[in-house]
Amino acid sequence: MNKLSIKSRLWITGEEGTFLGEGRASLLLAIDKFGSIKKAAKSMNMSYLKAWKLVNSMNETSSFVLVEKTLGGKNGGGTSLTENAYKAIQLFKDLSSQHQLFLEKSFNEQLKKL
Repeated sequence: MNKLSIKSRLWITGEEGTFLGEGRASLLLAIDKFGSIKKAAKSMNMSYLKAWKLVNSMNETSSFVLVEKTLGGKNGGGTSLTENAYKAIQLFKDLSSQHQLFLEKSFNEQLKKL
């Protein structure tokens, strides 16, 4: 057979819907990089409203806050990730890697049977 591969995407969900997936993890990392939901959204070619809704959804779906906003002042406001956000991103990355490795192993074993 030609070189075949298997691809899949992983989502962590709650009763209210999606908690974390590839796009949401990328958004969190962009917020961490830019310190702003608006700048993170712009860097991903996403509307601020969509980014804000995703952040709000993650914060509401989770039992812990992922993103905190600070109000303006002398240096202006901003947005930052909590320690739990970093842990959630790492958990997602680890699970995604394990998921892909499992799929590749299983897929290759099944291909041998063809």
